[in-house]
Amino acid sequence: MAKFFTTKDPLNQIIAETLIDHQILNTEHILTGWTNIVIEVTTDKGSYFFRFPRNPFWSKMIIKDAAVCNFVEGKTSFYTPQMKLCYDSKRRPFSIHRKIEGYCLGDRIYHLSHTALTGAAYDVAKFIKELSNINLQNAPDKVKYPLSDFLKELDYQHYDQHIDSDHTYIKQTEKQNLVHGDLNLGNILLDSNDKVIGVIDFCFAGTGNPNMDVARMLSRPAPTEFTDTLLGQFEDTIEIARMKEAWQHIDAGYANHIRANFPEINLNQL
Repeated sequence: MAKFFTTKDPLNQIIAETLIDHQILNTEHILTGWTNIVIEVTTDKGSYFFRFPRNPFWSKMIIKDAAVCNFVEGKTSFYTPQMKLCYDSKRRPFSIHRKIEGYCLGDRIYHLSHTALTGAAYDVAKFIKELSNINLQNAPDKVKYPLSDFLKELDYQHYDQHIDSDHTYIKQTEKQNLVHGDLNLGNILLDSNDKVIGVIDFCFAGTGNPNMDVARMLSRPAPTEFTDTLLGQFEDTIEIARMKEAWQHIDAGYANHIRANFPEINLNQL
């Protein structure tokens, strides 16, 4: 029995059964969801995001995503999703969380003032540092899943050419701090005043080196005012540069997988 979802599944029916006490006003597929089928649902009681894993690997990871979100909640200065893990009648996991109202940094970043750009960079650095300083002593085991193990499994299950030198480097520089793992412009939320208010999508999260989060933010294009300010908040610039290179290899490998298997997904953010 399949442990994942496709667009041919009765997703609207599953959503309706999950929100049985809500009036559903609109559903919209988010075409930039690489790892999950993402649907924004507007109801009479607010808006929600549903995430339906695209393969068995992401079905396993969405369980970790929920565990990390619920562990992190309230432990930083920023909003993070209050995640509910659900299962359909076939015991396939999917998640739901209430929408954090705001604007995606990736959609706004080339329209921000210099002041807003540098402010966003300072806030992202603050989030990385706060997250990495969370005490993991009482954290569930799923929260402490090493980022290096996750990335190697991601590679070996999805890529045609493996990036073993990157895996070796990531493992060698690994630490036992909590990291987001996929800290990119699409996962940072701004309010109407262009102030960073929240961070979403903890599917990659686990233990690792906080510089991996810095490098992830720098691995995709952004204005120099933002990238220079962010990098200036951290000391290990050589390490970050090598990690940035690893992230670009990881993106390229997974993008090839997406293009081959899910042509409907929008890869414009690369």
